[in-house]
Amino acid sequence: MKKLINNPRSVVAESLQGFEIAHRDLVKVHLDPDYVIRRDAPVQGKVALVSGGGSGHEPLHSGYVGAGMLTAAVPGAVFTSPTPDQILPAIVESDSGSGVLLIVKNYTGDILNFETAAELAGVEGIDIRTVVVNDDVAVEDSTYTAGRRGVAGTVLVEKIAGGAAERGDDLAKVTEVAERVNANVRSMGVALAPCTVPHAGEPSFTLADDEIEMGVGIHGEPGRHRVPMTNADSITDQLMEPVLSDLGITSSDKVLLFVNGMGGTPLSELYIVYRRAAQILAERGVSVERSLVGNYITALEMEGASVTVLRLDDELAQLWDSPVKTPALRWGE
Repeated sequence: MKKLINNPRSVVAESLQGFEIAHRDLVKVHLDPDYVIRRDAPVQGKVALVSGGGSGHEPLHSGYVGAGMLTAAVPGAVFTSPTPDQILPAIVESDSGSGVLLIVKNYTGDILNFETAAELAGVEGIDIRTVVVNDDVAVEDSTYTAGRRGVAGTVLVEKIAGGAAERGDDLAKVTEVAERVNANVRSMGVALAPCTVPHAGEPSFTLADDEIEMGVGIHGEPGRHRVPMTNADSITDQLMEPVLSDLGITSSDKVLLFVNGMGGTPLSELYIVYRRAAQILAERGVSVERSLVGNYITALEMEGASVTVLRLDDELAQLWDSPVKTPALRWGE
């Protein structure tokens, strides 16, 4: 195992320290307990958005802290949920009095720990809502989750709900927008090679040279099945079919198409996947109105990709286009 680290036990803390130095104009980093928060938080008159999860998925979630997206992000250890004693102070420091929306991926540890923190915040008089993201069509249940996993669709929920909060919507409306995105987004991923968790020192799963894992999770947990390695178009076809089928896409729909890298796949290859995914949608008469391609929710250095399709309406498209200024996502004024 070769990694640019000093000590496996200090990976998260040292990464957060570097993150703050690099982005001190946008964020503040609190250590022990660890959380990342907007430099201007709390933002008066605005609903706060707090998310989080295990480290190793960068830029999710800390990279999305800033104007038009998250107020705070709470990173756990690598592939491990943050604890309630991390989450609670992030909630308290984020709240301006307009309430807090928690955006939580559907993994058992995340659900339990954010739920506990929400209860404690409620005792302190903070108005709390929670949206659980569960966009992964690959499996219904796994070791890590009860029900569908939250994967790349989380980025879209955070951006669009963040746009609603930034324009001044109240907590009920911001929550409704987040829930609408979650109801209309589906994802599925593939792994070509595993990743290595720093403190484990060995790959999190094994694949033969001629095998790929269809429907892999963002921690390397298994998906639908292992199949022989094939070309990019065939792999993309196998990802898109269950996504579009589950979403019930029709020729009248307008969508956002998101091709995400797992951390170890060149951008050139992601565009090959995007090319075929866009062809499939065009063949069905579906209009691709918005696009995103790149490494936005990763699994350390895992080789692979995921495809995400979000059915858009006019409001969701407008909120997607609204200005955002975070370390990892920036556009608009």
